[in-house]
Amino acid sequence: MFFKNYLLKETVKRNAYFIWKNENKSIHPIKDFTPLNLNLIIGIDSQKEILLNNTINFADGNFTNNALLWGARGNGKSSLIKSVFHKVLSKHNNLKLIQLNKKNIFDIEYLYQLIGKLYHYRFIIFIDDLSFEKIDSDYKIIKSTLDGSIQNQPNNILLYVSSNRRHLMPRDMIDNERSSAIHTDESVEEKISLSDRFGLWIGFHKLSQIDYLKIIETYCKFYKINYDDDIKKKAIQWSLQRGNRTGRTAWQFILDLASNKNLKLNF
Repeated sequence: MFFKNYLLKETVKRNAYFIWKNENKSIHPIKDFTPLNLNLIIGIDSQKEILLNNTINFADGNFTNNALLWGARGNGKSSLIKSVFHKVLSKHNNLKLIQLNKKNIFDIEYLYQLIGKLYHYRFIIFIDDLSFEKIDSDYKIIKSTLDGSIQNQPNNILLYVSSNRRHLMPRDMIDNERSSAIHTDESVEEKISLSDRFGLWIGFHKLSQIDYLKIIETYCKFYKINYDDDIKKKAIQWSLQRGNRTGRTAWQFILDLASNKNLKLNF
């Protein structure tokens, strides 16, 4: 046990970004962690400011809120979490990020016990693309964790979750409950109660064409690609072909553009 604890402390000391390994119930360091430069994430300035301030306060040792980042896929929720973490890490080397796969959500209690005692460090547990089709055991375990009914959340742990659903449940399930339940208020309340446990709700919405093109222009300037009317036209066509305008769509366009121009992008 002593050796295991020593190994954990050394691993945490030497690394900043981890993923949770369910098979051996341990955190595994990721060496090639290269998040997007925070300055390249634009069009979501208010969301960026809220999450950045919350993360800085947490790294400084202040009380902060768990955060739920919700909205359509491809709008930068996961990228923002990783980029904000990397930005704050540059001035707070005691900050750590652990990505927990939503399939392993049952392990969150054990993870709390494992890292909660490492008081010299501040841990952000990141669960990506979390949602529930029904109120099952996974739903109840994370709700109980946030409530503190299983174990109080240690002061050195913060939870960041991304989801394409505002209440982490399908909207039609909530709407059906409103129309069919005998005790409507109580039944609906149960289904949206998990999202209420997050102190911060940060919404991400579809980009306007102006913001979408601004992202393209920012990427072009950063990678020294001449941004002209031809690229602007191609960027619009690219988004129309895919039926959406998101940060991911913009990035995919830049990758295609760089490939056609035989340019090598340095991440």
